[in-house]
Amino acid sequence: MAQAYMTETGSDGQGPERRGSRLRRLLTSLRRDRGIWRRGIILAVCAVLLALVMGLHTQIPNTIGNLGSLTDTFLPWGAILIAVLLVLALVRRSATALIAVLLPAIVWLNLFGELLTDRTGSGGNLTVATHNVNADNPDPAGTARDVAASGADVLALEELTDSAVPVYEKALAAGFKYHSVQGTVGLWSKYPLSAISPVGIELGWTRAMRATITAPEGKLAVYVAHLPSVRVKLEAGFTARQRDKSANALGEAIADEKLPQVALLGDLNGTMNDRALTAVTSQLRSTQGAAGSGFGFSWPASFPMARIDQILVRGVEPVTSWTLPETGSDHLPIAARVKLSATDS
Repeated sequence: MAQAYMTETGSDGQGPERRGSRLRRLLTSLRRDRGIWRRGIILAVCAVLLALVMGLHTQIPNTIGNLGSLTDTFLPWGAILIAVLLVLALVRRSATALIAVLLPAIVWLNLFGELLTDRTGSGGNLTVATHNVNADNPDPAGTARDVAASGADVLALEELTDSAVPVYEKALAAGFKYHSVQGTVGLWSKYPLSAISPVGIELGWTRAMRATITAPEGKLAVYVAHLPSVRVKLEAGFTARQRDKSANALGEAIADEKLPQVALLGDLNGTMNDRALTAVTSQLRSTQGAAGSGFGFSWPASFPMARIDQILVRGVEPVTSWTLPETGSDHLPIAARVKLSATDS
């Protein structure tokens, strides 16, 4: 009499029972591993120190090489250090290090977790954009066409050179009826401009301006600014003294603004976290922070590491904010859609 032999599906050792027994063996080995709490002490200390630096970054002084501002600027990249510590803790099979890594992770999420969500909306009645076009841009006409394609109603450009200004004027003439160039910054608008003037930011030349834009929905005071560059040097740290002085002067000008609806467009050479820009950032709201998706890093264009190009508003409701594709500049252009209200002024 013939007999039939049957095997169950999954008897190759890859089924749920096999995986479950493997997990039980792993948990058993971990419970018996008495060194799991003793290993990784140095990693745990590093994690606690990272959590302290991130949580108390505002207490780091700027007296030596502007170390506080440097920490503020690159604080979001603390996530990489957290990831490295996590991997090392897993490799070391250290429960102590794994628990310690939770501390900087919680601090980081408290600081930046909201930026991981999509806060963009719809609607609005005015699109604004800004771009540091780079004085050495090899294709200013192409850059102008690229940023104009964003659909902006108001466009600010920084780092304009005398030779490039006519190129930008010609390339943008069809889309923007009104414009003004003051020094190395310029403003193009589909709506009338008035009360145009340079803004002094304690430099020997003009790198900031102000104008009133009269849109169908209301008036908007627009500031365009390009604050001085900063450098990171081994012998001097984060050199930003002139930028900080200019930021204070710009903040004073914005504080004196009479119109209730205000927008600042430009390259501030600093992030919203940098306490040295408080004179400006304390008065205005970032469109990226309020209505963007992600961090919106804008510099350097080849591998963006920080958002130093900003669209900041007051008395205006941000609806959405985004970064535009790379042009011939070392900065990425950025844009935002906002909602203006009718004003009496």
